[in-house]
Amino acid sequence: MATGSDRPGTDYPRGVGAPATRALEAAGYTRLDQLAGVPAAELAALHGVGPKALRVLGEALAERGMSLG
Repeated sequence: MATGSDRPGTDYPRGVGAPATRALEAAGYTRLDQLAGVPAAELAALHGVGPKALRVLGEALAERGMSLG
């Protein structure tokens, strides 16, 4: 899986779509490590964050030894 954002200002993996990225940023999450410990249900409640984005974010966090809450 490719990691490394194609969007300036974030380090979200490329598999996280633009709608999810905008939703996360609007909620105050601008870096992947800020998502560690955040409940997946809380992120899923954000408009634009779907199952694929949650899976990709979870995998990226796992690669760094972290996880969603």
